[in-house]
Amino acid sequence: MAVDVRNPGPEYLAFWREHHLCTLTTHRPDGTPHVVPVCVTYDPGAGLARIITNRHSRKVAHILAAGPDGARVAACQVDGRRWATLEGVARIRTEPDRVEEAVRRHTERYGRMPAPNPDRVAVEITLDRALGRG
Repeated sequence: MAVDVRNPGPEYLAFWREHHLCTLTTHRPDGTPHVVPVCVTYDPGAGLARIITNRHSRKVAHILAAGPDGARVAACQVDGRRWATLEGVARIRTEPDRVEEAVRRHTERYGRMPAPNPDRVAVEITLDRALGRG
């Protein structure tokens, strides 16, 4: 079912605040999907989903390979019969304030501060579609 990305409703937003491991789907240069486990935070006010990761990861390479306009991606989480997917265009952010905001949101959702990582970057997904079933 379609959900308003900027105004998702309380149940959908609550689901994205619970502690769940998610998946991120990017595309390899040959077009095949690459699906990996990640931790995702959802900021409907900004229309963004954020992921922290290492700048040397394959997901980062796939997003960068798409060029400066970013890459279409999907982030999904499942809990029993409940599921939610966020879709949009991902870009890699290296600016310290953007990475710090992603870390802050990660810490808030997942209840732990990630270990320091000098190679950390943020994946910011500008959202244009949300789906789910509560």
